[in-house]
Amino acid sequence: MLTTGILNPQILSLLARVRHTNALVIADRGFPFWPALETVDLSLVDDVPTVLQVLAAVRRNFAAAEAFMAEEFLQANPPATRRAFAAALRGIRLAHEPHVAFKRRVPGAIGLIRTGDTVQYANLILVSG
Repeated sequence: MLTTGILNPQILSLLARVRHTNALVIADRGFPFWPALETVDLSLVDDVPTVLQVLAAVRRNFAAAEAFMAEEFLQANPPATRRAFAAALRGIRLAHEPHVAFKRRVPGAIGLIRTGDTVQYANLILVSG
């Protein structure tokens, strides 16, 4: 029985299948559903859990080399929110791109973790190193 770290078996399975240069999506509650993409839905209520909480848990077991976010995130959110995401992604090369381009990357991911986050455009694509 697992007693520390990530306890969710679906997330553990998803992480175990990520290889070099594979991608994993962590998305807010409003992110579109992708029928062909394995989705682990953790959303419970507004902001439980958040993208940053899931990211913190995943980073312990995921060697991310780069991350992508929508550039709309920068305009839609206050400086404190932008700083929190930058701090959580410290050490990972981060690129912002138009949300339309961001969504084109999603089908190539190994899977998607949906959160209850209400932060606008709080979606990440993590690419393994």
